[in-house]
Amino acid sequence: MQTEAASKAAGRAVSRTSNGFEYTFPAIRGVQAGREFYASMCPLRLIPKIFLFDEDDLSAELRAQRVLNKGRLPALARYILDNPEDYVFSALTASVDGDMVFECEGAEGAAHRTGQLRIPMDARFLINDGQHRRAAIEMALKESPDLGDETIAVVFFHDTGLARSQQMFADLNRHAVRPARSIGVLYDHRDVNAQITRSLAERSAIFKGFVEMEKSTLSARSRKLFTLSALYFGNQSLLQGLDLKQEEAAGLTQEFWGAMDTALPEWAMVRDKHLSAQEMRRDFIHSHGIALHALGRIGNSLLRDSSKASSWKKRVVPLKQVDWSRANADWEGRAIVGGRVSKSHQNVTLTVNYLRKHLGLELSPEEQRVEDAYLRGEA
Repeated sequence: MQTEAASKAAGRAVSRTSNGFEYTFPAIRGVQAGREFYASMCPLRLIPKIFLFDEDDLSAELRAQRVLNKGRLPALARYILDNPEDYVFSALTASVDGDMVFECEGAEGAAHRTGQLRIPMDARFLINDGQHRRAAIEMALKESPDLGDETIAVVFFHDTGLARSQQMFADLNRHAVRPARSIGVLYDHRDVNAQITRSLAERSAIFKGFVEMEKSTLSARSRKLFTLSALYFGNQSLLQGLDLKQEEAAGLTQEFWGAMDTALPEWAMVRDKHLSAQEMRRDFIHSHGIALHALGRIGNSLLRDSSKASSWKKRVVPLKQVDWSRANADWEGRAIVGGRVSKSHQNVTLTVNYLRKHLGLELSPEEQRVEDAYLRGEA
């Protein structure tokens, strides 16, 4: 439904002057580093029409932004389309290569800072920050044109040349820090797996009190055994491709990690204070993310194989015989590279292969390819 604010913004977006057409945006004027800038609300349907990308075929030094990563767009567009009542997109930042005329509503105070921003339609708009959001909006509008009446905040700066635009891109991204994966899982209330993982971490006797909920790495002195993100990816690999309702999936994860706890006695030793969490992480690898991920993949293959699904608990019993200590030379090159546990896709696969052999399970063609390369010394 089109809001009153969106309707007004859309109605005033294009007007005509004696010299031709222009865009008119309700705006607020601000000042940074002695330069005026303007913040406005722009209807989504105008975003693809007026905001341009820098040319992809130009060399990096002649562009003012990075090349668009088209692989990111479907997920961003899907996010809007799947969450029409609660999606959130932050403001776009754009430089305007053309005249900008701000007509304030009064001579002083708040009225001097609010008014109408007029920009000729032949001006060039260049996005300094938000190009992927812009492209995702365009993609989403093709599937759901009604989104066009909604708005997004846009911050306009005057374009003073390529060097300034490049500096703006560098400054806007210089201090951007991607949040830790664990806190992303902690705060995500849409993702079913995130909900299941949080519940495990908060209620399961195995994990309660031993999961780091915010950080995705554990310090040497941490009393935690696992990170929330490691448990999340373990659950993700376990549940991959299984057609289960949320309650069923939650029950399965509880049952699976209970079986793993039985097969990995060091976990219980930490809970019973016979072994410290620091010693466990220092001397063993099965509290690290690579182990949880690999164990989840093993469980998934057993559950998806109809001939083994009903007996998966018995099939994982031989995991008790696995030597998970770092002193086990078998882990070098598989789970450990240069003395450090590696979470790369290749190392996860090599760890899975090692566990499959202990359980008498066949390798997939892709797993066999990785295994062969490792045995040839190419991994």
